[in-house]
Amino acid sequence: MSELQLKSTRFREEREAGWKKLETLLAKVERGSAAALSDEDLLAIPVLYRAALSSLSVARTISLDRSLLDYLESLCARAYFVVYGVRGTIWSSLWRFFLEDWPTAARALWKETAASLGLTLLGVLVVYGLVMSQPEWFDAFMPPALVDGRDPSASVETLRQTLYSHPQNEPLSAFAAYLFTHNAGVALVAFALGFAFGLPTAFLVVSNGCMMGAFVALFVSKGLGFQVGGWLGIHGVTENFAIILAGAAGFHIGWATAFPGEKARLDAAAAAGRRSGALMGGVLVMLVCAGMLEGLGRQLIQNDMARYAIAVATAAVPLPSARGISRCIRAPLMSRLRSSRRRSVFRRRSISAGVFSLSLIPPPAFDRCPPPWPRPRTSRRISSAAESFWPGYVRSDRTR
Repeated sequence: MSELQLKSTRFREEREAGWKKLETLLAKVERGSAAALSDEDLLAIPVLYRAALSSLSVARTISLDRSLLDYLESLCARAYFVVYGVRGTIWSSLWRFFLEDWPTAARALWKETAASLGLTLLGVLVVYGLVMSQPEWFDAFMPPALVDGRDPSASVETLRQTLYSHPQNEPLSAFAAYLFTHNAGVALVAFALGFAFGLPTAFLVVSNGCMMGAFVALFVSKGLGFQVGGWLGIHGVTENFAIILAGAAGFHIGWATAFPGEKARLDAAAAAGRRSGALMGGVLVMLVCAGMLEGLGRQLIQNDMARYAIAVATAAVPLPSARGISRCIRAPLMSRLRSSRRRSVFRRRSISAGVFSLSLIPPPAFDRCPPPWPRPRTSRRISSAAESFWPGYVRSDRTR
């Protein structure tokens, strides 16, 4: 035991100065003071990081004390994210979410989205046909709180006034508030109840379509189809598409629960919930935007063509989630975003020809010295700050 303690003490004394220096430089970078580092400090960080990795490998091999191993693992993990990671602001994170993460999540759940859209259209078409053929079906699908005089017995002029009432008109304001609360509740509950094999989600999605079909059929039967389309479209495109996406997220969880494969049922549902989380983040933003359009735009804009123009504009917003269009739009923006994030970590400096030779030294191979963190499960290569700092730098551990 005494010999092991002596070996550990000697090992620490020989290398502790480099560890402390690396820890000091990492603290400056983590505080956002990377611009204050000198050229020597910038060049020293990757060298000290490789030395710390080497020390960690030796410490694991000769089984030194646990506290030293924990310290080196923590130090190497911090240095890894400084050298190879990408540091960004909250605004860059939001841009990346809306331009990359959210469209990717929507494309990954395209089958569930198609199923949710199909069930919604099924409810709309079936109930629309029932109400058009027999108006008595209207009361069976519309909640009493939404009726308030808008039923088959109402006159054309009464229904027209509900579409073009002044913003201070109480029935229209109450209906708008109730409709937004109802749709937001349907979206959130459809996602939350997806774990029950997707059955409650399917019921809510179909019910929402049935209510929409009954409401549209009432106004169409009175010759107000064009007017009600603009009245609903100014906010309904965003709101109903949010419900469809929430239903897709719920179906994804329900499918994973019903068919977990080799995983445990609970683990499969949890993994599906994490995959659907990015999609639901965008759904919440869509619901907020729909609420603003419903509370302001629909009440203040009385022209039908203006309402349809806003509906078309809001329908074009989710289009970047398509693969081809999103690549055309996102490629230049993401290129500029990555460049700005790299510059925020290390300042670009000119390096002499002699110092540039350090760029030929590759980072340590992970196979010979496995890091204390898991390898990222992504095909996208992690951007290296050293690549932006040293021109012509070539990494040897690119993720396949």
